[in-house]
Amino acid sequence: MRTRSRIAVLASGRGSNLQAILAAIGAGRLDAEVVAVLSDKPEAPALQHVAAEQRWARSPRDFADRDAFDAALGDALAGFAPDWVVCAGYMRILGRHFVERFDGRLVNIHPSLLPLYKGLHTHARALEAGDAEHGASVHFVVPELDAGTVLAQARVPVAPGDTAETLAQRVLAVEHPLLIASLQWLVAGRVAEREGQLQVDGHPLFRPLRLDCAGKLNA
Repeated sequence: MRTRSRIAVLASGRGSNLQAILAAIGAGRLDAEVVAVLSDKPEAPALQHVAAEQRWARSPRDFADRDAFDAALGDALAGFAPDWVVCAGYMRILGRHFVERFDGRLVNIHPSLLPLYKGLHTHARALEAGDAEHGASVHFVVPELDAGTVLAQARVPVAPGDTAETLAQRVLAVEHPLLIASLQWLVAGRVAEREGQLQVDGHPLFRPLRLDCAGKLNA
């Protein structure tokens, strides 16, 4: 009998993507369980969405350097034995040793159509560039910032008169269904990454999956 996939979530803020994951599990739309929430912010509201024994939070200031914090985070994460690790609003860059430790099962959701606009301030940068479309991407994490293989994307139009704030709200509205749809494919074993190449149902796919208006992924 197949057991449900174990998901650990890294979060630094309020945890809206975490709430979407928990809601999908509760509704029977995601065959998984959230086994842990870990944070670099001990006061992060996201931690309150799971039981005390499923939480781990430490301030990086309490460690000698970045490597020491990453090692402690990695040890704590390994203790929860996750099948998948989801960076959902985790605002700290993960070091190479951490990423390599969880290679192939570490994914992130990023508010741009990667490879466009890696890093911060993605909505303002899309507006400054005059883009007609913006959106969000779910990608596998590699040591280079926001450079991993893109699993899936959701697109939104840029409207006349948009500000960074209004555009951010429209992107956030597709982030949640994009993340859930991506996790559905991951936990079902339909999608994987092999040496920088996206594999779907065992076959190479040369562009990201796309989220449709029904919240489903399509090749």
